[in-house]
Amino acid sequence: MYNTEKPTREELPTTVQLIRSTIIAMVSAVVILITIVLPSEYGIDPTGIGRALGLAEMGEIKVQLAKEAEQDRLQSAPPPAAGSDKQSGLIDAIVGALFIKQASAQTAAPGWTDEISITLKPGQGAEVKLVMKKDAVAEFDWSVDSGVANYDLHGDGGGKSISYKKGRGVPGETGSLKAAFDGNHGWFWRNRTRKDITVTLRVKGEYIEMKRMV
Repeated sequence: MYNTEKPTREELPTTVQLIRSTIIAMVSAVVILITIVLPSEYGIDPTGIGRALGLAEMGEIKVQLAKEAEQDRLQSAPPPAAGSDKQSGLIDAIVGALFIKQASAQTAAPGWTDEISITLKPGQGAEVKLVMKKDAVAEFDWSVDSGVANYDLHGDGGGKSISYKKGRGVPGETGSLKAAFDGNHGWFWRNRTRKDITVTLRVKGEYIEMKRMV
């Protein structure tokens, strides 16, 4: 026995209606994939809608964090075989040369513990983190020489992540950072201008070390 009456043949959707509904669903899925999922998850924004909605920058940060996790995995991997020493030395030399051109750790200005300057080309990004314990507090001051940058102040560690603050077209910022949990906490900058800029960061306070991530 049925609690409701069976639909008649006339009430059932036709084959044409089913096909049309399927096509509409597929087109909607593709639109969502291109305008929302790709920008927010992978930083890929072919239409420009994701950047207008602020999703593309979120995706770019996720990609950078994924690279950071991969770097941590490689750092914890077993040392290479003896036969690869020469090749590794050559790669290290090349990477080191590129790194020196883009970032330079400097003697900190009076009153600060650490200082680093990073030169970013148009479209280029960089990330610097402080290794901190939960509730530790570090003071910071960063600035862009004759320019502005987009930034995201965030943290990750132990399977946790947090975004403290972000901004677009900012010439610099001074303040304090309190770690929400044990892990790496710091800044990701991206140069969205049409010229090279140099970001200089100065820090002091309760942190274990400052390290360049990207």
